[in-house]
Amino acid sequence: MKSRLVASAAISALVLLGATGCTFITPQSTKIEYSGSDGVNISDEDGPLAVRNAFIVANEDGSVGNFIGAVVNPTQERATLTIAVEGNDFTVTVPAGDRVSFGADAEPLRIVDLNTKPGATIEMHFQSGDSIGVKTQVPVLDGSLPYYADLVPSGD
Repeated sequence: MKSRLVASAAISALVLLGATGCTFITPQSTKIEYSGSDGVNISDEDGPLAVRNAFIVANEDGSVGNFIGAVVNPTQERATLTIAVEGNDFTVTVPAGDRVSFGADAEPLRIVDLNTKPGATIEMHFQSGDSIGVKTQVPVLDGSLPYYADLVPSGD
């Protein structure tokens, strides 16, 4: 009788270990960081500013685009971000503890001579503070989704 109880407990322990043992060696997917939208997040380890949900909405032939995204300044001092893409350089100043949201609170940054069709990515350089900056591939989208239709650049 005791041996049956011990065997039953041992089998239960093995089944329980077998059913849950994988969680000891499998990474939790909820701890994997990713961009939860169409854009990408850019963090410069050495710079004070961060860019959230960055993407470009381009016209049909990809000749002109609008940079969309939020620049966040979590510091107690005003900071400047330099953005470079395809010969276009932009400087953005963000007040201390604030953000600038292109395409929402602020006008998008217009990129001329983009030469990248929607569906592709383009390399952009983001630099803030004393850092050397970060180069990142940023997606180029079109206005086929209703919430991006108003962001497509006109003419030129």
